[in-house]
Amino acid sequence: MLDFNFTPFPIIETERLILDRLTDKDVQEVFDLRSNPENMKYIPRPLAKNHEDAMELIKMIDEKIDTNEGINWSVRFKNDSKLIGIIGYYRMQPENYRAEIGYILSPNHHGKGIVTEAVNQLIKYGFESLKLHSIEAVIDPENYASEKVLQKCGFVKEAHLKEVEFWDGKFIDKVIYSLLEK
Repeated sequence: MLDFNFTPFPIIETERLILDRLTDKDVQEVFDLRSNPENMKYIPRPLAKNHEDAMELIKMIDEKIDTNEGINWSVRFKNDSKLIGIIGYYRMQPENYRAEIGYILSPNHHGKGIVTEAVNQLIKYGFESLKLHSIEAVIDPENYASEKVLQKCGFVKEAHLKEVEFWDGKFIDKVIYSLLEK
């Protein structure tokens, strides 16, 4: 079984990006990401209503890092400290050497290859540093942009679960993509 340890917090760099720890100073950007209905369209979670909701998310992320149950990074351009997204590993399964990757990006930066760049670095971190055997991503079947990112990064469709979750008054489908360590 794996034993995760996120201390010290790992800062990851890509060609254009720096992935570092979220802080309280990111509350406005976290609120902007999580309160935008279009941005949250494929994420079955409540919209942030205020800065307190955004702070609660930051605190929850910190608690998961501190207890080694999950890890999220802020996504920023190297030349700008403003948060433009969040990416991380959720639903860590140390007993199965598996974790779920997830991400959200400001709509102003969609279609620029930012998520693909960040996901590729997190794949490397997941396999090399965390010693994962597999990484999964669970997406809405209509989220074609996310599907395209995952396919570019080598993920393959593993399952299409029909009406598996009840959200916002209706049953929704989920698609699972996965990537095995090679």
